Amino acid sequence: MCASRTVSFAKEEQGAILVFWALALVVLLGFVALSFDFGRISATKSELQSFADHVALAAAGELDGKSDAITRATAAAANLIADRQTFGSGGHDLDVVDYTLTFLSALPADDSTAPTAVTTDPAEAIYVQATVAPHAVETPFADALFGLRGGVAPNASVAATAVAGFTQFACDITPLMFCLPTPGYKADENVGDLIRLRSGGNGAAWGPGDFGFLDPDKKEVDPNGPCKGLNGGNLDRCLIGAERSITRCFAQRGVDTEPGQKVGIEDAVFNVRFDIYKATMNGKRTDANYRPAPNVIKGIVPKGGGSCIGNSEKVSPNTVGLPRDDCFTTGACTRFGNGVWSTGRAAYESKNYGTTPPSVPSGATRYQYYLAEIARAGGGASSTPILTGRAETGRPSCAPAASPDPERRVVIAAAIDCTAHPIAGRTSNVPVEEFFRLFMTEPVGQDGSSPPKIDLWVEVIGSAGGNGGAGGTGGIVHDVVQLFR
Repeated sequence: MCASRTVSFAKEEQGAILVFWALALVVLLGFVALSFDFGRISATKSELQSFADHVALAAAGELDGKSDAITRATAAAANLIADRQTFGSGGHDLDVVDYTLTFLSALPADDSTAPTAVTTDPAEAIYVQATVAPHAVETPFADALFGLRGGVAPNASVAATAVAGFTQFACDITPLMFCLPTPGYKADENVGDLIRLRSGGNGAAWGPGDFGFLDPDKKEVDPNGPCKGLNGGNLDRCLIGAERSITRCFAQRGVDTEPGQKVGIEDAVFNVRFDIYKATMNGKRTDANYRPAPNVIKGIVPKGGGSCIGNSEKVSPNTVGLPRDDCFTTGACTRFGNGVWSTGRAAYESKNYGTTPPSVPSGATRYQYYLAEIARAGGGASSTPILTGRAETGRPSCAPAASPDPERRVVIAAAIDCTAHPIAGRTSNVPVEEFFRLFMTEPVGQDGSSPPKIDLWVEVIGSAGGNGGAGGTGGIVHDVVQLFR
């Protein structure tokens, strides 16, 4: 009888599913528990990575190559960025004690390779790596599971790194550069100053106020722009004289330069803005890409009559162009003015307007006066004369139509500290201190040498750097801060 009951119990199947369900529940709960631990690790990783990304971006935004760039980058990261980690052991705020910054001059080609180009030189610091210190993450369920098996759970530690960089680009600008009058000379601090820029040659070191051109070997143009399909001197003339230059973007971090004394680049290339078409530009007066500005008062008129100055000109009998700073007239300055032109302004108004000059504040710059003249005559698109009863109307007479944009006489030029970065013609990878907005006050002249030495008289309008300032060629400046890793 006992043997029969034993056989019956062994064959009994009732309740068997409960055993499998219990075993499956243990496994399922184990997976759920471990998923909870892994979720804490993943959440902590996301928090720390986000913190690292923001720290790197904040620091990179200050890496403009100036002498205090690293100092400003370090301060920006410390003062602007704060976060919090929640799931790591001892959740707390994240701040400057949780990361380190490493500044880099270059990145390895392979993302899997650790950066080695570490630098402490602010001029070389292009990238910054933010490294967040490892944070331990509590994993109670994993600890319990490994404990039941007689083991110890592996240490759950999470860290994060991010690499960011900064570059400023000036796009679609006239490819000009010039040497700053003095180191540290700022556009916004010298608005209204007149500068006599002289074309720099190839050989002797350039001095303050010498100018040249950008990017001699990589003149990339918009395939839909006015310079498409051109090369050599024709391309150079287009990039400098066309209303829309449509050049590639130039990086503030480093540009290539070439001499301002250049065969094929004459004063006429610049002077189409003043309704002057001569020499190589003689056939461009009907080309809409080379339209003059809506205000071309210049104090010279065609010699022998006609509507075009061409290769023959004379001083106007009853008009005069915008004057230079008074110190140039007295001989107190030769290359760099101080923005004071009150005596010259009185003579300008007397000659051009008599007793009815435009109502312009006494402290106005020449550029502001130029704009006021255009506005009083109905704006840039109007053909209403600016001057009446004079040899010049102020509106173009040679070209069939003027540009409606008053900034046609404005150029954006890369300003370089030629004391810190000597230039002698062609030079590569030269840092740009700032992009200047410059107003051409009078037609460009040359001394008859070959290659010609060209003088550009320009008034400082302000900075184009960092604020997306637009120039007369449609140029715009972009600050680009981005994550690389």
